[in-house]
Amino acid sequence: MKKFKKMVAQQVSPALDDFADFLAKLAPRKLLEYKASPKAQERLNFLLAKNKETTLSSTEQDEIAHFMLIEHLVRLAKARALQKLDLQKQ
Repeated sequence: MKKFKKMVAQQVSPALDDFADFLAKLAPRKLLEYKASPKAQERLNFLLAKNKETTLSSTEQDEIAHFMLIEHLVRLAKARALQKLDLQKQ
């Protein structure tokens, strides 16, 4: 998991920034309303609880890493959307 976090911070970040900007410009208000589906949230909660009890399989670890990557992207995009909307108010 640490290896993935380091990779995201060093190699993927410019691509995430670009894509977050793209998403924020499409429909900032709609983007701010986005949240994970109940099914996706339930799965993540299951994996996080399981991780506290036992060791996850490599597939499950990858799945959590994907959730983390998407969450990071959505947070970046929402921050950009808020900035865009604030600039439009001025």
